[in-house]
Amino acid sequence: MKAFVTGSTGLLGNNLVRLLVEQGYDVKALARSRLKAEQQFSDLPVTIVLGDMHEVNSFASELNGCDVLFHTAAFFRDYYQPGSHWKALWDTNVQGTMTLLTAAEKRGVKKVIYVSSSSVIGSRPGNAPGDESTPVDAKQLKNLYSKSKALAEDAIDAFLARHTLPVVLILPSAMFGPGDIGPTSTGRLVQDFLARKIPGIVDGGLSVVDARDIANIMFTAVEKGKSGERYIASAGYMAMADILGVLEKVSGVPAPTRRIPYAATLAYASVLEWVGRITRQPVLVSRESVRILHTQRTVSADKATRELAATFRPFEQTIRDEVAWYRTHQQG
Repeated sequence: MKAFVTGSTGLLGNNLVRLLVEQGYDVKALARSRLKAEQQFSDLPVTIVLGDMHEVNSFASELNGCDVLFHTAAFFRDYYQPGSHWKALWDTNVQGTMTLLTAAEKRGVKKVIYVSSSSVIGSRPGNAPGDESTPVDAKQLKNLYSKSKALAEDAIDAFLARHTLPVVLILPSAMFGPGDIGPTSTGRLVQDFLARKIPGIVDGGLSVVDARDIANIMFTAVEKGKSGERYIASAGYMAMADILGVLEKVSGVPAPTRRIPYAATLAYASVLEWVGRITRQPVLVSRESVRILHTQRTVSADKATRELAATFRPFEQTIRDEVAWYRTHQQG
C-alpha cells in the first residue's frame, strides 16, 4: 500500500507516518520544510515531498500511484496567537482541502482519511457528551478555527454528493503525545509547565486524546471507515487542575495551586496578546484558548470504539511519554 500524508511533521502527522511505515506502507510525506522533515524522519524510509496546502497543484502529481491520502494538515497552531487569521484558515482548511480532494480523485487515489475536529460537535441537553449527530452551535462558530472546520465538512459533504472518491472524517479532541516538535498549543502547555511558567489553575478543561491513538484509528479507517461518516476520537474530558496534577506526577515539577478566576484569566490573556503583537513572540495563553477551556464541552467516542475498534491509552501514560520526549530532545 502506498500512502500520501499531509501535515507529516505535525504532532499527528509524524506519529501517523511512523505507524504506516511500521505497518509496511510506502509513505510520501508532505512537508513545507525539507530540513525539518529530514530531521523528523531520518530513521525512516520515507519519500519527502515539498509543498504547501496553499499551492496543491504544485505537488499534486506526487499523488499518482497512491492508494490512500491521509489529510492531517491544517492551519491551527498560529490561530491561537494575536492577529487576524481568517484568510489563512479559509485558504488552508477549506479551499486547500477541496483542491486536494479534487486532485486526489483525478490522480487515482482510492480513499481519503480526513482529519477534522471535535470542536465542530455541539452541546447536548443536560451537559451530556456530544456525538457525531450533534450539530455545531452558533457559539462554536465564533471560534474561527471551528468555523473553518465546519465549512470544510460542509464542502466535503457537497463533494461526496457529486464524486465517487470515498472520504472518511476523523474528529479528534485536544491532542497530546510525543513528537510535538511544533509545538501545538497542548505541547506548549507541557513545555511551559516544565519551565514553571504556568501562573495558576484556570477554570475549565479539555477533552483529550493521544495522537498515537488517533493514528491507530486512521489506520483502521482505511479498511473499516465508511465514506461520509464522522468518527470522534477522544479519551475523555480532563479538568485543567487534573491535567496539571498529572504533569506534576510524571515530571516531578510542582503544579501551581492558585486558582485564577475566568475573568482574571481573560484579562491576563488580553495583556499577553497586546505584548505579543508588539514583540511578535508567541503568547503563553490567548483569549480564545481561555474561552475554549471555559466551555468544558465533552464528546463521546463510542462510535469510533464500536466501528473502528478505537482504544485510548491512559492520559498519564501519554503525558509520561510526552515529557520524556521533550526532555530527551531538550525542549522542556
